[in-house]
Amino acid sequence: MPNIQRFIPDDSAPDRVIGVVNPYDMALDRELWRWMPDNVSLAVARTPHHPMVVDELMASALGDDAEIRSTARCLTAVEPEAVVFACTSGSFVNGIEGARKISAAIEEETHAPAVTTSEALLEALEALGITRLAIATPYVERLTARLEKFLADDGRTVVGTEGLGLDRLIWHVPYSVTAELVRKADRPDAEAVFVSCTNLPTFHIIAPLEEELGKPVLTANQVTAWAGLRRLGLPLVTEDQRLAGAGRADRG
Repeated sequence: MPNIQRFIPDDSAPDRVIGVVNPYDMALDRELWRWMPDNVSLAVARTPHHPMVVDELMASALGDDAEIRSTARCLTAVEPEAVVFACTSGSFVNGIEGARKISAAIEEETHAPAVTTSEALLEALEALGITRLAIATPYVERLTARLEKFLADDGRTVVGTEGLGLDRLIWHVPYSVTAELVRKADRPDAEAVFVSCTNLPTFHIIAPLEEELGKPVLTANQVTAWAGLRRLGLPLVTEDQRLAGAGRADRG
């Protein structure tokens, strides 16, 4: 008879948990999971569904205080160590104070440190020392303009912008379209390119585009995952990707 004891792991420590407040139309949970170490689990809750197109009105609705609080309370049973609000437009649409209001509401409900995707972007830009960047978005023009203002209010200069003009089904955009969007957005004086929207697939094109463009390519899910892991004292590391400057930021 084989000795089955050798197949039983010695370490039975529970996973560390990051809570995720997702917008109702988020379709890319798996992309966030790809950034997680083996000992970290994501506990996900979604805001209530509203049949709206993706524009500034929908983005504002996603930040509704009562709905954010109700969704965040769904996570308290699993006692997350940190919580992320995984939506870019829903957190930048009402400016920096709007983003802070969302994370503050989540913290009050979960008693865990919280961060929105837009705040995570600002943290990543600070870690990398980036003041001039290009942005690539899937959004309609009015929503992209709100992102430009959000960055300007934080002292960042947007030197190039490209958008797809989409108001629905953003998770259906193929990698080839997004890669070309990033190329068009990039400018010689951009220190990095940010690809907005947690519902836009980007995971497998980050490293190739960084090699091609010779600069950091930051994405919404990437900075969200990094900010959540940072609050657990963990780095953002995958087989071929690491957020440059993360170690410096974590020591600061």
